[in-house]
Amino acid sequence: MHHFALWLAQSRASLAIQTNLWVIPTVQSFHIAGIGIVMGSVFMMDLRILGWAGQDQTLSQTARRFGPWLWGALTVLLSTGILMVVGEPVRELMSLAFWLKMSMLTIGVSTAILFQHALSRHEREWEQSRVHLRSTRFLAMLTFLVWFSIIILGRLIAYDSVWGRWSLMPVN
Repeated sequence: MHHFALWLAQSRASLAIQTNLWVIPTVQSFHIAGIGIVMGSVFMMDLRILGWAGQDQTLSQTARRFGPWLWGALTVLLSTGILMVVGEPVRELMSLAFWLKMSMLTIGVSTAILFQHALSRHEREWEQSRVHLRSTRFLAMLTFLVWFSIIILGRLIAYDSVWGRWSLMPVN
C-alpha cells in the first residue's frame, strides 16, 4: 500500500491538488458539511425509531423525508473523500484510522441500505410492531454509534501516531 500511496502522491491529479493551497480546505469543508447532513438524517430517523421525536409521522414518512438527504450527503462524502485521498494519499492510505473508518462506513451504509429495503417491503409491519421491539431500538442506538465512530476515526486520520506500533506508516 505504501508504494501505491507514494505513486499516487506523484500523479498529475494529486500534484494538482497538493499545489493549490485552497483545494484541500475547500474539499474538507464540503466533507464536514456532508457529515453534518448524514448525522442529522441518521439522528432524526433514530429518534423516530426510539419514539423520542417525530411521532406525528410514520417511520416511512420520516425515512422518505430524511433518506434523500442521507443519500445525497453520502454522495458528497464519497466525492470529497476520494479527492482527499488523491490529494494526500500517504496520510490517508497509510493511516489505521482511515481503514477502520472505511470498515465502519461499510457497516453504516450497509445498515442504511438494509433498513430502507426492509422498511419499503414491510412498511405496515414496521409501524405496528417492529419499531417497538427492544432489538430495533438497540440497533437504532448502535447505528448512531457507528456513524459517530466514523466521525471520530476520520478526525484521527490526522493523528496516526496515536496508534503507536499499530500504525501502518513505515518506520524510517
